[in-house]
Amino acid sequence: MAIRFQYRTQLPTKAPGPRSPTDPDWQQWIAENLLRGCSQEGMLETMIRAGLDARAAQSAILAMKTQPVFQAALRHQRVQKKYESVLANLQRLWSSDVRYKTIERRTSVETEEFLERYVRGCRPVVLTGIAADWPALKKWTPEYFKAKFGHVTVEVQAGRSFNPRYELEKHRHSRHMQMSEFVEMVENEHSDNDCYLTANNDALGQAALAPLLQDVGSVPAFCDRAKLAGSSFLWFGPRGTVTPLHHDTVMLLHTQVFGRKRWRFVSPLQTPCLYNFLSVFSPVDLENPDLAKWPRAADAQILETEVGPGETVFLPLGWWHHVTSLETSVSLSYSGFVFPNEFSYDNADNADWL
Repeated sequence: MAIRFQYRTQLPTKAPGPRSPTDPDWQQWIAENLLRGCSQEGMLETMIRAGLDARAAQSAILAMKTQPVFQAALRHQRVQKKYESVLANLQRLWSSDVRYKTIERRTSVETEEFLERYVRGCRPVVLTGIAADWPALKKWTPEYFKAKFGHVTVEVQAGRSFNPRYELEKHRHSRHMQMSEFVEMVENEHSDNDCYLTANNDALGQAALAPLLQDVGSVPAFCDRAKLAGSSFLWFGPRGTVTPLHHDTVMLLHTQVFGRKRWRFVSPLQTPCLYNFLSVFSPVDLENPDLAKWPRAADAQILETEVGPGETVFLPLGWWHHVTSLETSVSLSYSGFVFPNEFSYDNADNADWL
């Protein structure tokens, strides 16, 4: 299988206002879009639509290529391409394994093998037996949350279906309501991404919901139960809720308690294919990728699995993932391991490229 890691032609970013192509904002726009691999024809079309004179726009594009600062940027880009080629070749080795696209399913794993094969080996896995004795599997239903915690005020995400940037702008969707009201919203939504209680809402940080952790039974030997309260997050929503493509900054376990979810993964070695211009997010929709806008996404190799009640996904470091609830769903994620799980990332902040 050939791995392609050259830049492909893509659509230009949103254009500045209709002034002169020699203005600083247009100069930056021209340089950035040339470096991102946009065609001169596409750039010229965008500039003309923005109200610029065609001849002046074309001259500005050609002039940019001779600028010393732009030449310096090209040198740095050549170094970046070398780094990307290293990642692509490593990915080629990973994916040469005939089992690469199969997410393993194991009942349980001893600590040393877990560390060697999945943590250091950086492989996702579904563990099917580690939550077998959790009382939560019998108790955590929408009806239980309504009856036991209906009076508790929780923060949720609402109104997401009207904003394609709902995850980037999650602060705009924060709502506070009683758990009983939220349960009724969930029960009334047959399939929708509009309302979701996620890790960002930190429901388990409330004393009133702390008793939920008593419903968590034994944890694997590679987890530190003393860290459970400070590293656990509740997820609860209707069928159709989506966590869009992103990577976490730590490793974690995600146990499905009620309902089913579909997980889709992309290797961290393929990050250059996913246009990670902003923080830990990718603008690529794995369900319906816009390959005209994000052409390199065509090279992303997607691994997929479904998880049901009692099954636990291990998310290795840096793996991109897109998660969809196939049914009304309740899940618990936790990151309190006995091994170090703190990492730093130099995240970009290029929101205007999206």
